[in-house]
Amino acid sequence: MSGHSKWASIKHKKGANDAKRGKIFTKIIKEITVAAKMGGGDENLNPRLRTAILKAKDANMPKDNIDRAVKKGIGELDGVTYVELTYEGYGPGGVAILIDTLTDNKNRTAADVRSQLTKGGGNLGETGCVSYLFKRKGIIGFDSSKYSEDDIIEVALESGAEDVSTMGDTIEVVTEPDDFEKVRNALAQAGFEKDTAEISMIPDSTVTLDKEKTAKALRLVERLEDLDDVQSVSTNLEIPDDFDFDE
Repeated sequence: MSGHSKWASIKHKKGANDAKRGKIFTKIIKEITVAAKMGGGDENLNPRLRTAILKAKDANMPKDNIDRAVKKGIGELDGVTYVELTYEGYGPGGVAILIDTLTDNKNRTAADVRSQLTKGGGNLGETGCVSYLFKRKGIIGFDSSKYSEDDIIEVALESGAEDVSTMGDTIEVVTEPDDFEKVRNALAQAGFEKDTAEISMIPDSTVTLDKEKTAKALRLVERLEDLDDVQSVSTNLEIPDDFDFDE
């Protein structure tokens, strides 16, 4: 899963600027609204909403923004109705790409996704063509220059984590989605400060491309993630620990 860890680390650094932060806020607000609409506005009774609110807090989103998004979801405030759609396709070198979206305009989203895939050297596939390659997992990342794997592993496994591994500059803790919050909280209470934490689609196995195709595939992923309707992009691309996306 080192590809996921490496890309999460790259995104974490890139997301520091204000423009990226504003786009991140918009995507999280959509997720909160949909989660509240589907499961109610009480985060104690709605795990999806609770996870979305945790993500909002991680991004330092103001509480007023969170509360408004919840109220829109449960109908106390007027809001847009979003539909969840997942697109599947291939990128450079045949890398698998899974694209989760929330949209109020299916035609616009499909056209935008197809356009970016085509421009990036990929193509849109049929439903089911790559989704079987992925499983939903919780991923919590820690800076390996601050902690060692031995520091984290005991707390992580005792609180229900599936696996702990070190890949480059990241210690990655993997959980089942249902255990994500419990493991995350246990590690925080033990004094471990996370770099990243999210529930994502993780590939069962990865593929390795040459440096040029790896960079091209990552540029495509970045452009897809930059689309307003796209919530997340998952790929089975293996990113080498020494790969520098900015070269």
